[in-house]
Amino acid sequence: MTHPETPTEEAALDSALRSIAQTPTLLVALDFDGTLAPEVDSPGAARAIPEAVTAIERLLAMPHTRVALISGRAAASLIEVASPARTVLLVGSHGVETRLDTAEVELDLTAEDRTRVAALRRTLDAAIDGLAQVWIETKPAGFAVHTRLATADDTRIAHERVLAGTAMLQPLTMRSGKNVIEFSVREDTKGDAVRRLRDHTGATAVFFAGDDVTDEDGFAALVAGDLGMKIGEGDTHANVRVSEPADVAQVLHRLADLRAATADTPGSDFR
Repeated sequence: MTHPETPTEEAALDSALRSIAQTPTLLVALDFDGTLAPEVDSPGAARAIPEAVTAIERLLAMPHTRVALISGRAAASLIEVASPARTVLLVGSHGVETRLDTAEVELDLTAEDRTRVAALRRTLDAAIDGLAQVWIETKPAGFAVHTRLATADDTRIAHERVLAGTAMLQPLTMRSGKNVIEFSVREDTKGDAVRRLRDHTGATAVFFAGDDVTDEDGFAALVAGDLGMKIGEGDTHANVRVSEPADVAQVLHRLADLRAATADTPGSDFR
């Protein structure tokens, strides 16, 4: 593991993994971009690193162990880039879309929500008109304005225009991430997703990993006995921290090793 960098930090992480690996019903909930997949300039090009995919497959094969992806991406985009197994639980658009042991993605939008989404799109289109490398990602309950490839001036102008325009459409939920501002007509968060997944799976403990500001809602929803892991720098509610997706893959493999060892122990609660 490249991070934690000190023996003390690495020992603390391993101790936390040993503890959560013994829980009777484990939910492993994971962000995708920046967590399983390195950040890329084009969201459609994102792919989980192979080591992470293998670790997830190992966890899926274990008894009383569920894996979920929780993303701000629209579910269709998440499915395209992640190619998740059917047994992987999915939460897209911060909770507006779900696939929880169903054949299809379920979308929770009212007619009023849809009308507000259309008005929001018109406002954002006008706000970014004429700005190079500023583009809008469509989501079921709103939109994300991306500025990763834009100049500093165009990014500033885009933010000013977008914030001024959307002020007329309140109430809206706004989330600022890495080179992106997202607007939604709904208030769903990754914290709501963690709580819903816990209830759905009956999990006795949750491991949640994420890298961005929006993942902090997920960390804040964790309770005693859970484990939150932050990828990268920045203030966080998470218990432990690693540096990059390659580290996440190593942690997931370690968790799989520990859970397999616990399952093989006589008298284990989740055999």
